[in-house]
Amino acid sequence: MNTTVYKGIEFLIIFILLPISFAIDYSIKLKMGIGLIGFLYIIYILLKVEKKKFKIAPDLKWRIFWKQTLFKLVIIGMLTSLFVWLTDSQSLFNVLLNKPKLWLFILFVYSFFSVYPQEIIYRTFYFERYKALFKNDSLFIFVNAIIFSLGHIFFKNSLVIILTFLGGLLFAITYINTKSTLLVSIEHAVYGCWLFTIGMGGMLGFPA
Repeated sequence: MNTTVYKGIEFLIIFILLPISFAIDYSIKLKMGIGLIGFLYIIYILLKVEKKKFKIAPDLKWRIFWKQTLFKLVIIGMLTSLFVWLTDSQSLFNVLLNKPKLWLFILFVYSFFSVYPQEIIYRTFYFERYKALFKNDSLFIFVNAIIFSLGHIFFKNSLVIILTFLGGLLFAITYINTKSTLLVSIEHAVYGCWLFTIGMGGMLGFPA
C-alpha cells in the first residue's frame, strides 16, 4: 500500500476518476455509497497505514491563526460583498434576514458534515499520503488546489470551480503551516459560512 505505483493508482481513483464520475447522471444512492466506501478507505489508510493520530496539539498557535484567518476574512468579505452587490444585490444577507432558522441549520450541517470530511480527504489524507510523490512544494500545493476544485465539478458551476481552487490554495497553505485538520477545518467553515451568509448560497449550490 505504500509503493509509488499503488499510491499513484489510488490518487487517480480517489481524486480524479471518482469526482468526474459524480458529475455523471446516475443513482444518487449509488454515488453516496461509493463516497462512503471511499471515505472509510481514507480513514483506514490514515489510521492503520499512515499511523495518523487526530488530536489537538498543545503547541498550536491559536492567536496567530485567528489573526491571519480574520485578516483574510476581511479581504474576502469586502470582495464578495462587492461582487454580490454588483451581480445580485437582492441576495445580500437574504437568507440570514428572511430565513434565520434555515441559515443556522445550513451553517451547522455545512461546518460539521461537509467541511470536516473534506479537510480530512483533501488536506490531511493528501498531505500525509502523497508528500513523497512531489519534489516541488509549490507544485504539491497547486495540485491540491486543482483536485479540490475538481472535487466540486458535480456542481457544474464555473464560479464554484474558481472559488474552490482559490480556497484550495489557502487551505493547503494553512495545513502546511499548522499541520492541523481542526484549524484548517475552522478556516474552511468560516469562509464558506460567510459566502452563504453574504448571499452567495444560490450561486454555490447551498439551499436558499
